[in-house]
Amino acid sequence: MSFRFNLSRRRFASSVVLSGVVLALTDAPAAEKIEKPKVVLAVDSRSALAYLPLAIADQLGFFRAQGVDVQVNDYADAASASAAMANGLADVCCGSFERTLYAQSKSLPLQAFVLQGRTPQLALGVSTRSLPGYGRIADLKGKRVGVAALDSMASVVTHLHLMRSGFKASDVSFVQLGSLANALGALRSGQVDALCHTDPAMTMLEQKGEVKIIQDTRTLKGTAELFGGSMPSACLYAANDFVQRMPNTCQALAHAMVHSLKWLQTAGPGDIIKTVPESYLLGDRALYLASFNKMRESISPDGMMPDDGPSTALRALGQYDPTFDPAARVTRINLGRTYTNDFARLAKQRFRA
Repeated sequence: MSFRFNLSRRRFASSVVLSGVVLALTDAPAAEKIEKPKVVLAVDSRSALAYLPLAIADQLGFFRAQGVDVQVNDYADAASASAAMANGLADVCCGSFERTLYAQSKSLPLQAFVLQGRTPQLALGVSTRSLPGYGRIADLKGKRVGVAALDSMASVVTHLHLMRSGFKASDVSFVQLGSLANALGALRSGQVDALCHTDPAMTMLEQKGEVKIIQDTRTLKGTAELFGGSMPSACLYAANDFVQRMPNTCQALAHAMVHSLKWLQTAGPGDIIKTVPESYLLGDRALYLASFNKMRESISPDGMMPDDGPSTALRALGQYDPTFDPAARVTRINLGRTYTNDFARLAKQRFRA
């Protein structure tokens, strides 16, 4: 009798599990045919923490789970990554949102379709070697500031920081440094007096006492204070034509990225260290985790572009480059064409992000 009861219970349990599987399959959205199952993705400085969601999606197989084979190619700076896409060497870019604004000003329409970062995740630090007695912004006048590229967000952040104290970009000399290795070498050799760059590099320099941070956009508070609103940063973007012709491919990429963003919301230190490639850690796991904790709140929770984000970005560029100033009417930017939330919205629903 007991044996029959146990057997019956096991059969009942099995039927419940099977029913659950069937129900899950029924509830799952029908898989759409991927127009381009192999995608080449260009990124600048893929090891930067600003692009951590991309690294997670790649390492944990989230792209493959969506039926897309993604090849990630690294470039020295954002302009080079965008140029690779423009020249047909890549299909999609992982970079900062303002690249879509620069591109549209040159009649090369690009569209962001999933957001990774809701702050620029940059820090401006002065060299304690070159400027050991730094005490106020006037001490930077006439000095050299290192940035990855001259038209990068690092230049904009530095310029806005100067403006807050009544100075302007021409009061310093910007030095284009490209790769992280070049940036570190230039700061340590005295070729530049200050550096505006991403983490984990800036946290490392700060911990070693090599820089004093004077402007920080790795946090929501610091970003809002400098920009006056939400400032979108890292995202996936592609040519408008690609987005229109490859909607299922873009949706698959958005699903993978939002899955990654959802994973990062609850990931612990051990999860991060086990997943991120060793080469990204700069030889110091504790440093990497300290950097991650500092910028964690800046990671988008759901891939959605904030309502005021594009206008904040345009306003910031306009303060740095007059051709983007709406009042000057030199360059007309259609913000509605620079992004879409359609793909992120579906991914958000799917992963309950």
